[in-house]
Amino acid sequence: MITTRTVEANGFRFAVDEAGQGDRLALCLHGFPESRYSWRHQMPLLAGLGYRAWAPDLRGYGDTTPRPQDVASYRIDRLVDDVAALIDASGAREVTLLAHDWGALVAWTFAADRVRPLKQLVIMNVPHPAVFARVIRTSPAQRKRSWYVAFFQLPWLPERMMTARRAQAIRRAFHGMAVDKSRFPDEVLDRYAANALRPGAMRAMINWYRAAVRYRVQDRQWPAIETPTLIVWGEEDAALGLETLEGTEAFVRDLRIERLPGVSHWVQQEAPERVNAILEGWLRS
Repeated sequence: MITTRTVEANGFRFAVDEAGQGDRLALCLHGFPESRYSWRHQMPLLAGLGYRAWAPDLRGYGDTTPRPQDVASYRIDRLVDDVAALIDASGAREVTLLAHDWGALVAWTFAADRVRPLKQLVIMNVPHPAVFARVIRTSPAQRKRSWYVAFFQLPWLPERMMTARRAQAIRRAFHGMAVDKSRFPDEVLDRYAANALRPGAMRAMINWYRAAVRYRVQDRQWPAIETPTLIVWGEEDAALGLETLEGTEAFVRDLRIERLPGVSHWVQQEAPERVNAILEGWLRS
């Protein structure tokens, strides 16, 4: 059973979906333009494995308040601070971090900097930042795939276009990119569109991208991650090529990569049965 609670942390009131009990926390971080709802298929599994699963609406998203409108509020260090504060608020003795898309970039940074001890790290469809920085410099194909990041640097226009016609662009982001489109029926798309149409939400969501470029998130040294790490990757990702996986082992001491053919960027929503089987086997081991 999934319930929703409010967790006060780092000056925010985070809306958090919760399943399971105990002091082993599985903290699930969503991406763009998602919400805590994106982990709906994994929450019961994690609870069944003995975790207390938390899936928060991250800063600027969904039911979490307040919703800052300035770019600086979405610097990576402030997003990492949110994760640390959520872990502290949980009182957990052991933490497994699961993350997708933008949440995964936060998770990579959190694990590399050892902000809090982690038992395990699960990353879905976002490369290690150092690998991505190398690929974006050398791959014209990846620069073409990442065109939207440059578009999001423009003022006001991205917000206007993403929310036009009842957030039709948000709906297309899921349904259009998905391989198995049946996984994104109207009731799912309606939920993400409604979140994007909240006052100030689209600006907040896009400000994650603006802050990443403005504050040069990739320009840093990356210490090796000691935490055992699983990467689950849908191979039909329209935004990120498979070359962004190459060389990850240089930054992660204990790494396993599971690639899923015929699955898009929205891997845990589009192929939940396959993803959950991988998760269960790896977490049990």
